[in-house]
Amino acid sequence: MTTLNRRRFFGVASTAAGVAATTSQGVALASGRDERNPHLIGVQADNGASVIAQNFLDPRTVDITINSVALGHTASARIILPNRFGSRAGASWPVLYLLHGGYGDYTDWARHSDIARLVRKRDALVVMPDGGALGFYTDWWTRGAGSKPGWETFHLVELSQILARGLHAADRRAIAGLSMGGFGAMSYAARRPGFFRAAASLSGTLDTLHPTAEPVSADRFATWLLQTHYAPGGYDALDLFGDPTAQRAVWAAHNPADLVKDLRGTELYVSCGNGRIGPLDPPGTDPSDISVRYEAVQLAQNQEFVKRATRLDLDVTFETYTGSHTWPYWARELEKAFPLLMRALDAG
Repeated sequence: MTTLNRRRFFGVASTAAGVAATTSQGVALASGRDERNPHLIGVQADNGASVIAQNFLDPRTVDITINSVALGHTASARIILPNRFGSRAGASWPVLYLLHGGYGDYTDWARHSDIARLVRKRDALVVMPDGGALGFYTDWWTRGAGSKPGWETFHLVELSQILARGLHAADRRAIAGLSMGGFGAMSYAARRPGFFRAAASLSGTLDTLHPTAEPVSADRFATWLLQTHYAPGGYDALDLFGDPTAQRAVWAAHNPADLVKDLRGTELYVSCGNGRIGPLDPPGTDPSDISVRYEAVQLAQNQEFVKRATRLDLDVTFETYTGSHTWPYWARELEKAFPLLMRALDAG
């Protein structure tokens, strides 16, 4: 099996050059409710998860910290408020979730894409939550105990309820993500039919049961994933979904390629590079670099997912391009997917 330099992969996943959004550090708001500067501390979900801190970075951007019952620890989310938030008392707002990739965090989309410009005149909440370095957007199987961390519950129950109660979030939702976040976007949309009107995957992991991880490894993708990322990182590799053979049903119950039929009625956008050096890669990029080869792994999975979606006559847009598994492409592809996501939300 090919050995992966995880530090190098981390650099690809969360620090590669993109279009950076700049913000100035703000201060936490004082107590008191203000439609223009909402006070979210104390807002709770049904299970007791609650916002314990907030920090405004600019008039429309706020970071919140949630004490999550599902996770058993705190987690953060960055939120961009709608354009007319505060000027329309009592209005409810559609929500766009943006999910980060492996080894990333909740600040990635704001730092590496132009999301602030894209939503400048849009009446939508943009929510960029923490998904854990390798949380994989699921409530972990934990060898059958099904306990923590519960990322799916954190995102789709706790965070969703907090957004509704603290920011008047509507039930009009769309979701997009890159790499591991692309898995999350499609898996969440399929596991909760009707919860999201549209879902976009950018270089997403869309078939975790794919037979190979070539050209990175000759192993099955699931085997490569667990042995290369989870075991060396100090995780119990079987806690995520269990063994890919013995617990195949658990893997399949979260695998976008196996859940395609449950995406009927959801507008889908899928994009992926071909694993060759493209126009946004720095001059002199090595064709054998993990960022290049890994995109070819993702393309095979994306093609399988789209083939199954097309066979079922689902509403899917599929874009391929020459390029690697890096931020400049994801920032560009979000701009391409953005009109579809906003139309689905009717976000102005």
